[in-house]
Amino acid sequence: MFGIEINDVNLEKLFVPERAWDNLPFVLEGVPYTLLVAILGMVLGLIIGFFLALARGSDNRLLRWPARIYITLMRGTPILVYLFVLYFGLPVIGITMTAPIAAIIGFGTNSAAYIAEINRSSLNSVDHGQWESSRALGLSYWKTMRRIIVPQATRIAIPPLANVFLDILKATSLAAMISVPEILNKAQIVAGRTTDSLTMYILAAMIYLVLTLIFSVLQDYLERRYNKFL
Repeated sequence: MFGIEINDVNLEKLFVPERAWDNLPFVLEGVPYTLLVAILGMVLGLIIGFFLALARGSDNRLLRWPARIYITLMRGTPILVYLFVLYFGLPVIGITMTAPIAAIIGFGTNSAAYIAEINRSSLNSVDHGQWESSRALGLSYWKTMRRIIVPQATRIAIPPLANVFLDILKATSLAAMISVPEILNKAQIVAGRTTDSLTMYILAAMIYLVLTLIFSVLQDYLERRYNKFL
């Protein structure tokens, strides 16, 4: 049942540069879809996650418990299963959406659970005296949140939020399972046509690596920018 069988190993077939170069333009056509799903999914996750964090930390049980149940549900559900439910399951009850929209909603609503916990811990890390000072100045809850609490919490939240985005960016490869024409989907098409799976999958991995490196540089820039306000 378990085991590895090693036959004649031909390292020349591990990666064929010529084939990778010839098919690179076709595979790169999936980059816009990868970025679209990752960025819009992250934006959706940030919006939902912010309000989930507020509800999760609320003293009102009617807000706190639904938020806690949502977070538990999303964190305990494999994203691939959730994508299948959205794309293949919902049409059974009359709700149909395109594959990219299903992927954006899937990654956005799923990542919101993780983002909510990051936001909640970041907001709680801001000294409580900031709230007392704001009340003494007559600032409303939302003005205090917007002008004082959120800017300080954002600096703390940037590293873990950036990690969430990188996880989403890499996980967009799962969207190939619901026919989103992203990087891995394009690589699979070429792999099926050329029967050279290794070369195409290694090529896809290299493209994902380049994208994550680019966004890692952006993360470093944002961290340096916000650290100036310390």
